[in-house]
Amino acid sequence: MGLKIRLARAGAKKRPYYHIVVADSRSPRDGRFIEKLGSYNPMLPAEHADRIRLQDDKIKEWLGKGALATDRVAKFLGKAGIIPMPVFPEQPKQSAPKKKAQERAAAAAAAG
Repeated sequence: MGLKIRLARAGAKKRPYYHIVVADSRSPRDGRFIEKLGSYNPMLPAEHADRIRLQDDKIKEWLGKGALATDRVAKFLGKAGIIPMPVFPEQPKQSAPKKKAQERAAAAAAAG
C-alpha cells in the first residue's frame, strides 16, 4: 500500500479549501483518507498565518512510516522546514522564444 500526503478538496463551488491528508495512493482525491494533517486555504493572501496549517509532529511520523508527499505538499513542507526544499525542473523548453525571436533579440541588443 503506497501512502501519499496530499490535498483533499473541500469548500464550496468557486471557494476552494483543502485538507492535507495521508491516504492510500489508490483512493480518490476526495475519498477515504487515513488521517488529517493540516489545511490549506488558497483564498487567503500568501503572507496570512492561517493560509497553511500543518501538524509537524504527525507529518514527521507519517514520513517516517514511508508516506510520500505530492509536489504541492512537498513545497509546503519545504517552506515549513519539515523536509528539504524540493528541486523542481526548469520551465518547459516549449515556452522559450523560438530561433527567429532569439536572433531578433540578439540583434536588438547589439544595435542598442
